[in-house]
Amino acid sequence: MARILVVEDEANIALALEDDLKKEGYDVEIVGDGDRACGRALEAAFDLILLDVMLPHKDGFDVCRDLRRARVRTPILMLTAKTQEAEKILGLELGADDYVTKPYSPRELRARIKALLRRAADELPEVFRFGDVEVDFARYEVRRGGRLLEVTPTEFKLLAAFIRRRGRVLTRDQLLDLAWGQGVFVTDRVVDNQIANLRKKIEPKPSKPRYLLNVRGVGYRFDG
Repeated sequence: MARILVVEDEANIALALEDDLKKEGYDVEIVGDGDRACGRALEAAFDLILLDVMLPHKDGFDVCRDLRRARVRTPILMLTAKTQEAEKILGLELGADDYVTKPYSPRELRARIKALLRRAADELPEVFRFGDVEVDFARYEVRRGGRLLEVTPTEFKLLAAFIRRRGRVLTRDQLLDLAWGQGVFVTDRVVDNQIANLRKKIEPKPSKPRYLLNVRGVGYRFDG
């Protein structure tokens, strides 16, 4: 039974979510403010966090940022009434895995929860090594030659996607879905820039990549 932490300050919405998710077989816990959300996510193990953006004490963006800084890797699905594309992208850049805009369809929300839980269940080694690079999925860290690298949440998601599918070509559209989530508009140039930044951190010679290879006219492939 998957455990879901629902962070929602509006009681009627929280109760409706709790009822719906329990009918789906999930173990649900409700908290109503950002400070408590951070505390519970650090104290207990959850399989997914359903996080509203507008919260008392600390908003959902700050909660997401603080949890990722604390190396909490639990999938985060943000609930937002905000429709501006930039704010959706901000949540994803801070480490959220997906978002649903209010008013939402309960059916869509259930589908997105199931998709995130399936994605999180994909087997990955606790630590993956290639060359002098070490990717620690348990600690949400990347090291090179024993030195901790400054890696953004999006860069980490990209690297995890490549490692999961090493040896396979991934199109830019696939990388968008895997690192930014479905329904987010990000240009191919943004993807290419993120790849370039990642190469600078993990490649011996970024101008002549050994691991993150460009497949002309298709996308990228990770050979590690």
